[in-house]
Amino acid sequence: MAQHGSDLTIIGAGPSGLYAAYYAGFRGLSTVLIDSLPEPGGQVAALYPEKLIFDVAGFPAVRGQELVERCVEQAAQYDPTYLLNNRAERLETLDDGTFEIRTHRGEVVHSKAVSITGGIGTFSPRPMPDAEEYEGRGLVYFVRELDTMRDQDVLIVGGGDSAVDWALNLEGIARSITLIHRRDRFRAHEDSVKRLYASSVRVMVFTEVAHIMGEDGVEKVEVFDNKSDEREVLKVSRIIAALGFNADLGPLKAWELGIEKRHIPVDTRMETVRAGVFAAGDITDYVGKVRLISVGFGEAATAVNNAAVHIDPGAKVFPGHSSG
Repeated sequence: MAQHGSDLTIIGAGPSGLYAAYYAGFRGLSTVLIDSLPEPGGQVAALYPEKLIFDVAGFPAVRGQELVERCVEQAAQYDPTYLLNNRAERLETLDDGTFEIRTHRGEVVHSKAVSITGGIGTFSPRPMPDAEEYEGRGLVYFVRELDTMRDQDVLIVGGGDSAVDWALNLEGIARSITLIHRRDRFRAHEDSVKRLYASSVRVMVFTEVAHIMGEDGVEKVEVFDNKSDEREVLKVSRIIAALGFNADLGPLKAWELGIEKRHIPVDTRMETVRAGVFAAGDITDYVGKVRLISVGFGEAATAVNNAAVHIDPGAKVFPGHSSG
C-alpha cells in the first residue's frame, strides 16, 4: 500500500484540476492529482482531443489536446504527483482535521485539504441499440484522431454539441458526411447549428438508424423517417454514434457532500458542505452556474486560494497578482 502526503489533493485531472495544481503550486502548496483515466486531460483528452474549443480566453480556437498539454506544462513547474488509473474510493476526515483518501488500487494520500474537479464523474458512451457487433469495425463513439476519418463516408448520429462539432471538424477530411437526428431541434450552440446548415454536410432530421449492413465492417446503413417511415440506404464506411454519455459519480455519492442531481453544491469560496473539501468545474453547482471550461479555471483558482486559508488560517485569500 503506497503512501503519499500533500497539502492539497485534487480529484480529477481535467483542465480545471490541472489549473488547480498550477495555482496551488503558485501558493506554495504541494499537490497530488488523482484520476481514473490513464492520462491527464479528463473528458477533453478522452472524448474530443481533436475538437476545436472556442471559449477559452486568449485562444481564438484551440484543439482539446493542445489545451490539455498547455495545462500540464503550466502545472509541471510545481511538480505535482499524479496518481492516474486510480479511482478515489474513500474520503475520511481524521481527528486532526486532515484527510485520508484511498484509491481502488490501494494508494493512500494524506492531505490537509481536498479539491474535487471530477467533471461529470466516471463516464461511458451511451451505446447505439443493436449495433454492438460493429463497435470497433466502423462504429465509434468519439474520434481521437480526425485523420482516421480521412476519405471515409461518415454517418454521424446525434443532435448535441458533439455530433455537430464532429460534422464541422470533419468537413474537408471525410469524403462525405451525413448527420441524422431523431428530431429537428439540436442541443448544440446556435452558431454551430447555423454553420452546420451552411456546410456541405447532409443533415437529415426526424431520421433514425434502422439497420447497419456489412460483412467485414460498416458498409451501408438503412435509415428511416420517424414521421413517414420513408426509408433510404446510405453508403457508409464509418459511424460516429454521438448519443451522449452516462455519468456516474460513483464513490463520491457516499462522501457526504450534499450531492444534488450529480452535482456538488458549493458556496462562494467553492467549499462544499464538508469543511476543507472544495470543488470546481462542471461538477459544481450554485445559482447562476455556467458550465464552461473558462469558468472552471476561475473556480479552480477560487477553490485553491480558499483552501490555502483553510490549511493556514493566517494566509490571505488573495495572494497578489502572478505577473512577472
